[in-house]
Amino acid sequence: QVQLVESGGGSVQTGGSLRLSCAASRSISNFDSMGWYRQAPGKQRELVAGLTRGGGSNYADSVKGRFTISRDNAKPTLYLQMNNLKPEDTAVYYCYAVRWGFGESWGQGTQVTVSS
Repeated sequence: QVQLVESGGGSVQTGGSLRLSCAASRSISNFDSMGWYRQAPGKQRELVAGLTRGGGSNYADSVKGRFTISRDNAKPTLYLQMNNLKPEDTAVYYCYAVRWGFGESWGQGTQVTVSS
């Protein structure tokens, strides 16, 4: 397992930007999948963006063209660049890491609040 610590959340106005970071306690190069989920009050947790070990990425339709997921294996840290934020992006954002056959790890979450 790995410990994941998110940071970078905060409060911004509509149209603003934030970059979330997810710092890992050890190397992330052998994780099969890493990414970000979010959960808004009263709603189910939803996948925002995912990144495979091979570099493939996928995004929720609602964030395509606005959010970019990336990783720096040397740090080791996962990022989520969020641009043109909207009030509906308000949620707690969680990062995760999965190694197939070995389980998954989650961070504690970071709050993102977008005001109109």
